[in-house]
Amino acid sequence: MHSIPQRCARRPLSGGLVVPWVSLIHGGHAAFGSLDPRRARIAFLRCLCQICGERLDERCFLIVRPADVIKGCFPEPALHPECLPYTAAHCPMLNGTATHYRRSPVLAKHPAGRPCTDLSCLCPSRSPGEGHAARSGSPADRYEAWMIHARNYRLVFPPDRPELPSGISLDVPVLRERVLRTATLTPGQQHLMDLWHALMNGS
Repeated sequence: MHSIPQRCARRPLSGGLVVPWVSLIHGGHAAFGSLDPRRARIAFLRCLCQICGERLDERCFLIVRPADVIKGCFPEPALHPECLPYTAAHCPMLNGTATHYRRSPVLAKHPAGRPCTDLSCLCPSRSPGEGHAARSGSPADRYEAWMIHARNYRLVFPPDRPELPSGISLDVPVLRERVLRTATLTPGQQHLMDLWHALMNGS
């Protein structure tokens, strides 16, 4: 297992694991796998790493699924090259220990399994994201790590909410890529990924 990156030395721990800077904290407990929308927005706009919360350097990584390629954007903040190996080693979805996405939480439950009685709470138990709802209970996707240069870091904004980034554009040069976990792709996904890799490799 990878040791805690130096950048994350001051981050709080939960169950011995680093709590990502963008993780939702609900009732004092970290909900791994759930983004705090306010912090995610700050990370996007200020070019911060989603794990340590520090500003990105010259190069950063995006963790990409075939669905992200179709949409043309990565829906989460980027990561430092030093924070990626730790994340890939300890995240169940990336290291292969989770075979399916979690099912959408029951309305009265928080993703961490704790009651949520606050009717004004914005946690995913009350307002699950569109992406989470679509993946709920589905087999895990293929994940690839794409390294991009900071000068190509471009945000994507939905037309109806120009103040709220929906992700980082994937229509940029990729410096390096590697598979984090494999998965069986549909014929359409495989064709799309083949085209994308051929384009990136100049063939």
